Amino acid sequence: MSRPSVGDYGSFYQGYIDAAKGNSLSDLIASYPEQIKQFITDLPEEKANFCYAPGKWTVKQMLQHLIDTERVFCYRALRISRNDRTPLAGFDENSFSEHAPVDHRTLSELKQEFLLIREATDLQLKSFTAAQLQLAGIASNHHITLNAICFIIYGHNLHHLRILKERYFESEK
Repeated sequence: MSRPSVGDYGSFYQGYIDAAKGNSLSDLIASYPEQIKQFITDLPEEKANFCYAPGKWTVKQMLQHLIDTERVFCYRALRISRNDRTPLAGFDENSFSEHAPVDHRTLSELKQEFLLIREATDLQLKSFTAAQLQLAGIASNHHITLNAICFIIYGHNLHHLRILKERYFESEK
């Protein structure tokens, strides 16, 4: 199946769709899992509580956000892939962050959790047939296809990895 088309998702997801370069879900699965895994694996423990500006998330909070968002979008993908037409609620990432304290967790634990969820996500995405990728539902009050969700999952990760690289690590050089 090809890239999602405008209308397959809410316009606020455009940045994530654009970040996921590739012409199909197969292209994404072939291109990004190892790159994402390596970036996360290489995050240094000594930077765990660093944030680049007051009020911004720490590296650990960012990783928790990636974990939470991956779970939410995988759940949406599962529901739509099973042709469940029940509208799916949105979520407030800032509220999630506020209610997901990470002070008691190490960066190593968060990395391990994220990598396991990513692996499970890729297995789930690989299981979808071409017919399933065409299925659509309602999430956050917007029409969305399963195919678009797959691109959003990768694009969201890539977006935040770029932010980590540019604002958390390159800013110190």
